[in-house]
Amino acid sequence: MSHTLSINGLQKTYPNGVKALDNVSLEISNGMFGLLGPNGAGKSSLMRTLATLQEADAGTATLDDINIFEQPEELRKVLGYLPQEFGVYPRITAEQLLDHMCVLKGITNSKERKELVHYLLDKVNLFDKRNKRVKGFSGGMKQRVGIAQALIGKPKLIIVDEPTAGLDPSERNRFYNLLADVGQEVIVILSTHIVEDVRELCTNMAIMNMGQLVYKGTPQNAMSELEGKVYQKMISRNDLQNYQNNFNIISNKMVGGQPLIHVWAESSPGEGFEPVAPNLEDVFFSKININHELV
Repeated sequence: MSHTLSINGLQKTYPNGVKALDNVSLEISNGMFGLLGPNGAGKSSLMRTLATLQEADAGTATLDDINIFEQPEELRKVLGYLPQEFGVYPRITAEQLLDHMCVLKGITNSKERKELVHYLLDKVNLFDKRNKRVKGFSGGMKQRVGIAQALIGKPKLIIVDEPTAGLDPSERNRFYNLLADVGQEVIVILSTHIVEDVRELCTNMAIMNMGQLVYKGTPQNAMSELEGKVYQKMISRNDLQNYQNNFNIISNKMVGGQPLIHVWAESSPGEGFEPVAPNLEDVFFSKININHELV
């Protein structure tokens, strides 16, 4: 079944004057949707607002026929949420934790709960660890418990906030596969500052910066827009400031102790620059680092 999340004109300003959401509008349907942005861009504010953990100052949001701000209880029934810091009770087992979450989601029949908990533990590949204390789990295992609890109650919308920070590469791959599996039937919003997460998983995406959406569309289209406009050059460290003053530098990273810079330009800047096929990282940095009138 297809679901639609419609967000219109969301505004949120915190008491300290920070504009966390600045007229944010988005339409999201089934599948994996990536929300990219640097730390402090407003991603968590948007996620918390959609999860009914904070109110917006203005704007509307609906999930199918549920008005999220007027019917928060209805939304919570069909929401799976994995926050950035998934806190766990120190002394309880994975099975006890999920059973407790089932109770909170209103599943009162104990036989039904047990079947569901076992099904979910199996789905996230933790069934053989069901009687172990969650406190002793690795980061990746805790995240899998987090996904299991987010799947309780047949959610229509699943929100995961910075899910792969701190996971090793194999745990990350397992997590990707699990999310992709889940994302076929529901809306999954993946909020992250890690470009690779979005490139690997998402069919649609948006980039946020300073409370605003600076891009929405597919990763492929975003890269196509930059085609023929990204150039790279290895420079010396001492010259970096000079290049920053004279070129639209998208990004610079150290390669063998020297900066490799990517710059945005309408045509070849000469001076030893080589054209390079744009990647999603170029898109991300171009949207947040350089003058937007240019792109």
